[in-house]
Formats: sequence, C-alpha cells, structure tokens
Amino acid sequence: MENRFEIKGEEILDGEVKAFGNSAHVTVPKRWRGADVKVVRISEPAEEGDNE
Repeated sequence: MENRFEIKGEEILDGEVKAFGNSAHVTVPKRWRGADVKVVRISEPAEEGDNE
C-alpha cells in the first residue's frame, strides 16, 4: 500500500541513493548547504550488493 505525504517546500530534487562507506547518501546542490531537508523513499531498496 502506498502512503501519501504532503510537504510544503521550496524545491524538489530527484536523485538516487548511493553507497558511501558503511552508509549511503544523496547528493544535493551545494547551495542547499545549511538548509533543512526531508528525504522520502519512493521505491524499495535494491538488494544489498546490487549497487556496489
């Protein structure tokens, strides 16, 4: 079942989560530095090892 969220904001960015050490990250524009952000997962994660 899909959940629906309503978020008010300034910009939206489509991206892909990439491996980063023992974690993962999403790259955003440098001009967003210091801003508050929210991250919403919109698909199931790939099986571990698929993106390495």
